[in-house]
Amino acid sequence: MTLFKHSGSEGDIEIIRQVYSGINRNDIDFVLNLMDVDITRIESEGFPTAGTYRGHTDMRQHLMTGRSTWAEGACEPVDFFTAGNKIVVTVHIKVRLKNNPEWIDGRIADGFTIKDGRVAEFHSFPNNQKAFEWAGIAANH
Repeated sequence: MTLFKHSGSEGDIEIIRQVYSGINRNDIDFVLNLMDVDITRIESEGFPTAGTYRGHTDMRQHLMTGRSTWAEGACEPVDFFTAGNKIVVTVHIKVRLKNNPEWIDGRIADGFTIKDGRVAEFHSFPNNQKAFEWAGIAANH
């Protein structure tokens, strides 16, 4: 699969940027409005809220649970890679959880598919390699 950094639909990339913006503001209704009613959310094993979530009801609970652990911080998209209908985003996470003075500062990769202007799939991976495998991108990028 050919890899295109920062290409693809700018509209799709803007939708994804808005998802992160809404999550960072803890605006769950805003985030859900960007998602297909049949959204599939898969968070890999090892993440605090690992599992598979389907539809707006599951997504709302998942977002509320995950976001309720934050005292402060943000997840910021860094780079976007498109491969066919899949978009991989490298994400810089810097958050401090409630009742913990230590900051979590790291990077993960998320994968998205957009259908009819809404997020249809949203995956979180522990690293770029896993996300690139999901998207069918050669791992040497």
